[in-house]
Amino acid sequence: MGKRGGIVAAVVLVGCAAVGCGGGGHGALVVTGTVPATPYTGRLDLPYEAGGDGDARESSGAAGRALECDGAIRAGDAGDAWSKGDGGSTPEEGLKAYFDIYQPELPEQGYRVERREGDRVLFSYDVGGRTKVAVVVARDQPRRPGWGPETSASCDPSEFPASWTKARGYEIWTDRDGRRVPTTEVSSSAGPEHCDWQSAHFLELGRYGRRYVRDPHGILPAKGPVADYDAHVPMPADARDTGYRYGDWRLWLTPDRATAYMKTSDGVEAWPAATTRFGCK
Repeated sequence: MGKRGGIVAAVVLVGCAAVGCGGGGHGALVVTGTVPATPYTGRLDLPYEAGGDGDARESSGAAGRALECDGAIRAGDAGDAWSKGDGGSTPEEGLKAYFDIYQPELPEQGYRVERREGDRVLFSYDVGGRTKVAVVVARDQPRRPGWGPETSASCDPSEFPASWTKARGYEIWTDRDGRRVPTTEVSSSAGPEHCDWQSAHFLELGRYGRRYVRDPHGILPAKGPVADYDAHVPMPADARDTGYRYGDWRLWLTPDRATAYMKTSDGVEAWPAATTRFGCK
């Protein structure tokens, strides 16, 4: 997915180490440097199509088309939540308005102007020379004076720098070759502190539509798992290594996928599948 407007992008990032571009440092929202050699060349006025059919990249407007995700687009949106008084006097202030209004879970430094076209400017956040977040800001739109967001789109968090995902609590799994796996495929997280569930852990397998639970202290509702968590079990003969890894955890599954078997340096744990979606208030 390295094509942008029909051209393979070759972005040269200059000065990133100094400003934290592409990382989790305290860099500026917008940085300067060498303009990409082959920026996105398509139209910047392409709209976001809510509930659009087909490719999410196509329905996410110009921002979606400017992305260079390794996998699927995670999110795309139309910047229609701002009105009079929210717009900025410069494109950079329009980008800042995007973060102030939407408060997206995205990196907040290291963006650069990739392209200007009339009353629109494309800002990109690049990782390894490839655009992972794109925001198109526009000036003086109907009922929206000044500069503000028009379309935005981003790749999966697994494609952001490890320093950023770690700082924000994402547990990014890898495959057997060490490649980071999209959160839509597999993800995990500790239970929420406001429920006092932080001793529990949840594993989501999007590709199978399954949710597994590690609950060593039995704090979760009884309606959650189908069975109890077990800290020490023998590995079933029909279990197979999925290749998914996170820290000391190695995920194994049996054909029925009723239980996730987590192999660690201490043995094998059994995480039961949850029967229903449940949460706390």
